Amino acid sequence: MADWLASFNIFSLRALTFVWPSLLWLLAIVPALLWFYLRINQRRQRIDTRFAALLTSQQGAGAPRALGGWRGALDNHTPAILWLLALCALIAVIARPHAMIVLPSRVDAIILALDASGSMRATDVKPNRLAAAQAAAKAFIAQQPSQVRIGVVSIAATANLIQAPTDKRDDIVRAIERVQLQPGSALGSGIVIALTTLLPTSGIDADKFITGKPPTAGTRDWSRQAEIFNFKPVPPGSNSAAAIVLISDGEANTGADLMEAGKLAAQRGVRIYTVGVGTAEGAVLSVEGWSMRSRLDEAGLRKLADMTRGEYLAASNASELSKVYQVLSARLAMGKGRETEITALFVALGTLLAVFAALLSMLRSNRIL
Repeated sequence: MADWLASFNIFSLRALTFVWPSLLWLLAIVPALLWFYLRINQRRQRIDTRFAALLTSQQGAGAPRALGGWRGALDNHTPAILWLLALCALIAVIARPHAMIVLPSRVDAIILALDASGSMRATDVKPNRLAAAQAAAKAFIAQQPSQVRIGVVSIAATANLIQAPTDKRDDIVRAIERVQLQPGSALGSGIVIALTTLLPTSGIDADKFITGKPPTAGTRDWSRQAEIFNFKPVPPGSNSAAAIVLISDGEANTGADLMEAGKLAAQRGVRIYTVGVGTAEGAVLSVEGWSMRSRLDEAGLRKLADMTRGEYLAASNASELSKVYQVLSARLAMGKGRETEITALFVALGTLLAVFAALLSMLRSNRIL
């Protein structure tokens, strides 16, 4: 719950800065105005006291008494306090305040890259890693806004796009249910396929990257070659419209190198969120008379998420996996913090304080102050 709430922090006073901080010296006017107001108020109180004494002598002891104590003082000075606070806010406007604000991101498409390798049959997450991942992935899909398109990539010895990005949730769920365990784990190839699906014109030569062989002269796609030549890297994590969610135990043994695929994603600003399914102790698998222990490889998944400005989330059981997807949904729903000018906010605050001060003063004494 704490992680979920933390993802919705939209404003940080510690990040408050000003374009022209030197103009904040105008705040020195406020103490001077306060002193001037107190002097005038004291003079007014002396006049009121003399008038009240005169009225009492003429009308007797039945004259009304003013409210005393701190409540009376607060009632008398509230309009002035509001006016001074309004002045402070408007002076801050002149200095042009900025703050770090986290705004909702516009994620248009997400690729779920689901590891279907043999190690995902391990039962350290019940009933097994793949079945638990599939069940939680369905819950994750249900939590996404209806306009977000989701695609599915199945990863084994090769990586295949089994569902192109779509907003039809039933098609996505059926694609996840079709994923079956197979030998091999080409996680890097899965990331490349996900990237080329999200960004078909991003200058990635998928065939060369996955197979290591350049295309022959007769099959060369010259338009793709032009895209590759003209490609310019962007800051990692800067693409807020697309994201990849890799669900895996982290064990890769074939295909493209996972870290090299991560570099491709980082250069294109696409964040990769990695979900580690399994435990550090792992489970023993028996295949064709051979036994081996399959453990969760967190190091690679964590590094992949870090280099793309994504996040690594781990789940050692089905219950934790469901919570991981809830946190992941919150992460995808909110963008990265960016510095934004909030001058309008201070203008609104100053205006509201001034209006309340004027109304309160008019109700109390039929004057503005």
